[in-house]
Amino acid sequence: MYTGILHTHKLVVVLFLLLYLVKTILLLTGKNETLKSFAKKTKVPEMIISFLFLATGLFMIFQIPEIRTLLIIKLVLVFASIPIAIIGFKKMNKGLAALSFLLIVGAYGLAEVNKRNVEKKPISSEVLSDASSEGYDVVVHGKALFLANCAVCHGELGDLQNVGAKNLQVSQTSELEVSEIIMNGKNAMPPYKKVLSEEEVNALVKYVFSLRK
Repeated sequence: MYTGILHTHKLVVVLFLLLYLVKTILLLTGKNETLKSFAKKTKVPEMIISFLFLATGLFMIFQIPEIRTLLIIKLVLVFASIPIAIIGFKKMNKGLAALSFLLIVGAYGLAEVNKRNVEKKPISSEVLSDASSEGYDVVVHGKALFLANCAVCHGELGDLQNVGAKNLQVSQTSELEVSEIIMNGKNAMPPYKKVLSEEEVNALVKYVFSLRK
């Protein structure tokens, strides 16, 4: 369900941005009558798009396990842009209209940055993380990495399915596919290729496969 809502939100955001881009351009170019006509024709679609924009966004926020600073800033920008846009277009104020559009674009940009801003959380120093060390266990290493970085969405046993995460106990993906998803991300899952080494990715893959029933 979350994945479907996520894709719906992305589509609605694009439509929302296009709608306000057209309105802003018409206002900035002084085509007020055309703007009024356009606003009248798109009044109902705009109401639907705006509702879906907020509804899907709020739904996803309540599913997120941890709220980061960038996400908070994004929310502030979105909610600040709404009254500014209403006043700007109602009074045909070019400055306010342009500002509201920039705030929305900025909010969308922050959302993308927030998704890709991944930090690797440390594991216990008692867990051997060097594959060349005597007594190294790749599954134990992978479990430590998983519990520190992945369990918040996947759960300790891989079956939590938070924010659209797959049930890893019944997943049929290959080792290569799991490795690629870890490195490049998918849907709500961010990419980890910049923060995890090849050795760590391999350890995670081995642990993920150990969860399968």
